[in-house]
Amino acid sequence: MKNEVFYGKGIRYIKDEDPELYEAFVKLNESVYTGKVLSYKTQKLIAIGIAAAKSDGRALKKQMQSGMEELDITKDEILDVLKVVLLTSGSPAYNKSVNMLYSI
Repeated sequence: MKNEVFYGKGIRYIKDEDPELYEAFVKLNESVYTGKVLSYKTQKLIAIGIAAAKSDGRALKKQMQSGMEELDITKDEILDVLKVVLLTSGSPAYNKSVNMLYSI
């Protein structure tokens, strides 16, 4: 989530209405996505898996798109992550996520 890209719908209002809170989100984002131990690419794949497991279609699409554009994450890498989603979250989350991947 580099470049201050946030996927929650409400964040755009916070940026204008509460700049101090927005800045806290930015700092939290920077402290989480450091790439110090796990690479940023690995962190992005984890974020894709979490969005998929939650069946959050909007966030999943944006996570997959940004990962593919910014980090050259491949569909095969995402499919590997989605297999873990299948195992841990079941077929509905997996099927929805695979469908989303192939619609991009």
